[in-house]
Amino acid sequence: MVKSNRVPAQMQSIFDSISKATDDFCAQNLNDEYKELIHLAIAALCRKRPSPLLKGKESSWAAGVVHAVGMVNFLFDPSQTPHYKSANIYSYFGVGASTGQGKSKEIRDLLNMHQFSSDWMLPSRIEESPLVWMLTVNGMIVDIRNMPLEVQEIAYQKGLIPYIPEHKNT
Repeated sequence: MVKSNRVPAQMQSIFDSISKATDDFCAQNLNDEYKELIHLAIAALCRKRPSPLLKGKESSWAAGVVHAVGMVNFLFDPSQTPHYKSANIYSYFGVGASTGQGKSKEIRDLLNMHQFSSDWMLPSRIEESPLVWMLTVNGMIVDIRNMPLEVQEIAYQKGLIPYIPEHKNT
């Protein structure tokens, strides 16, 4: 995934409007990590041709993108911090549950979002997520973090892992 907040000039006002709504929600209920990931998702939707954000209410898209990113990151699980109920997301943005769920599904499909997808996972959760690091090497499922550096570099070059763990802080 290209991680960028760049949007076409003709989509900037829509990006700004939806981002403002989601920023306010994140400031009250989530955190900056969610805010940044939500911005990346909105920007990615703005770059689609044609952008789906051109149709429908911005409040519906705001609710949908928060829900979509939340689903990937288990936001609705009370054992997680932060956590938040999906019904409260819809209520905050003033949309019905079916509308919010529909937009969330559309966004997840358009951006290939799914649970355990490192592209849409909160950065703080990537390292602790075992599925991100499990790969098949010579027919065996292994935790790539336990493999030699050369193997990790190949996996990274092929886009199979989000970063080389040993080089994370460099």
